[in-house]
Amino acid sequence: MNEQIRVFPKGNLIPFILVTLLFLFWGIPNNLNDVLIRQFIKSFEINRLQAGLVQSAFYLGYFLMAIPAASLMHKYSYKTGLIFGMVLYAFGSILFWPSAVMGKYIYFLSSLFVIASGLAFLELGANAFIAELGDPRTSERRLNFSQAFNPIGSIIGVLIGTIFIFSGQEPTPEKIQVMKTAGEYEGFLRAETMRVVAPYLVLGIIVFLWSLIMMRIRFPEIIDEKTEETIEKMSYTDLLRYPHFLKGVVAQFFYCGAQVGTWSYFITYIKDYTGHGEKIGGYLLTGTLIAFAVGRFASTFLMKYIEPRKLMGIFSVINISLVTVCVLFPGWIGVWAIFATSFFMSLMYPTIFALSIKQLGPRTKIGGSVLVMAIIGGAVFTPVMGWLAQILSMTTAMVVPLVCYLVIGYYAFTGAKIKPEF
Repeated sequence: MNEQIRVFPKGNLIPFILVTLLFLFWGIPNNLNDVLIRQFIKSFEINRLQAGLVQSAFYLGYFLMAIPAASLMHKYSYKTGLIFGMVLYAFGSILFWPSAVMGKYIYFLSSLFVIASGLAFLELGANAFIAELGDPRTSERRLNFSQAFNPIGSIIGVLIGTIFIFSGQEPTPEKIQVMKTAGEYEGFLRAETMRVVAPYLVLGIIVFLWSLIMMRIRFPEIIDEKTEETIEKMSYTDLLRYPHFLKGVVAQFFYCGAQVGTWSYFITYIKDYTGHGEKIGGYLLTGTLIAFAVGRFASTFLMKYIEPRKLMGIFSVINISLVTVCVLFPGWIGVWAIFATSFFMSLMYPTIFALSIKQLGPRTKIGGSVLVMAIIGGAVFTPVMGWLAQILSMTTAMVVPLVCYLVIGYYAFTGAKIKPEF
C-alpha cells in the first residue's frame, strides 16, 4: 500500500477499532427485525402489512432522532453522541421484557423505536467519524471496511432469532382449532411472545457494558470538531449548494427501502414459493447476510482498482437483473436470485454515504444527519411491499426494490459527480 495514501489512521487504531465494532452491534437489532416480523405474524396473529410496522417504528426512530444526534455531536463530540446512543440502544432492548409481560404489539413497537433512536446516534457518529478519521482520498475504502462488520452483526442477529426466537412450531388452521378447543392456544401465543425477551435482555446488557469501555478511551479530535465558530453560522440550507449530496440523500432513501424490504420479506417469499417453514427461511436469510458480509470485504478490495462510484453502478445493474429474475421466476430460482442480491447491495450504503459527504467540510455532521434520516426509506417501502404482497403477490412486491436499484444506478453513474461550488 502506498505510504502517502493510508487507509487506516496511524496512531488512532484503538478508537478506530472500538467504533468499527459498533457497526457490528447495530447490525444485530437491524436484522433481528426480519425475524420479529415473522414471529409477530404468528404470536399476535397479524397480517403482513401490520407486521411491516416493525420496520416503520424502527426507522421512524432513525428519522426523528437524526437531527438531535447531529446537534448533540455539534455541541460536544462524536464520542459523546456515540455513548449516548449506546445507552438508548441498551434501554430499548431491556424494554422488551415489560413489553412481553404486558403482551401488547404496540409496546414492542415503542421499544423498537427507542432502540432505533439510539442507533441514529451510532449511525451518524460512526459513519462520519470513520470517514473523516484519515486521508479523505481513502474514505470510501475505510468506511466500506468498517461497514463490513455490520453484516457480521446482521448474521449474528438472524442466527440468534432463528435459534432462540423461532420455535419451529407453525400450527395449521386445523391444529389451531384443536388447541383453542383444549384451551391451549392463548398459552401457546404467550409463550411465542415471551421467546423474544432473553435475546434482547442479553443484547442490552452487552451494549451497556461496551458504552462503559468507550467512556474510558480517549478519542482524537476530528477536523470539523475544531471549527465551532464556523458551525455556529451554518444551517441545513447550506447543503442545497451540493447537488451530489442532495442526490445522495435520495439514493440512500431508496437503498434503505431496497435492503430492508428485501430482507424483511425474504422468509415470506421462501414460504410462499417453496413451501419451506420459518427455520429453513431463517437459515437462508443468514446465508444471504453472509454473502452481504463477503461483498463488503470484496468491495473494499475491488475499490483499489475500480472507482467506487463506477463499481456501485455495475453492482446496481447486476441487482436490477437479479430482482427481475425473482419476479419472473418465483420458486427456487427466484430465491437464489434474491439471495445473490445481498452480495451486490453490500457496498451501496457506505459508498453513497462517503460520496455524499465529500467536500462538505464542517457541514459533515449536519449532512450526515440528513443521510441518516434517509434511512426512513426502510419504514416507507417495507409496508408498501407488505401491502402489495397482501393484495397481489410477493413477486409483485419485489418490483419495489427493482425500482430502488434503478435510482441507485442513476446516482452511481451520474448523480454522484461533484460539481464546483458556486
